[in-house]
Amino acid sequence: MSPTILLKALADDTRLRIVMLLLQEEELCVCELTQALDEIQPKISRHLALLRGNGLLVDRRQGQWVFYSLSPKLPQWIRQMLRELSAGTQDTLQECSARLQAMGTTRPTRCTS
Repeated sequence: MSPTILLKALADDTRLRIVMLLLQEEELCVCELTQALDEIQPKISRHLALLRGNGLLVDRRQGQWVFYSLSPKLPQWIRQMLRELSAGTQDTLQECSARLQAMGTTRPTRCTS
């Protein structure tokens, strides 16, 4: 992945927050991302598709849920850059994490769509 493609993928606030949350949480389902980011599901799904298409994310299906995580094939320079970026997004991530934690300990079972 070229730096230009990476930076274009992260240029949108929603996509940046998705990637930062996945860096922090390792894996989240669509409903968890929707809750954490306080956005509607179609918007989240559209951004996830773009990130997956650019090679930043991978998905796995478990029953009716689709879980996303950072691609294990990401080069080290990208992982390092994402870690550095996360330091500048801590305030936003704290709000997202609080909404995620409000879902409770059985988060995936609360997904109904």
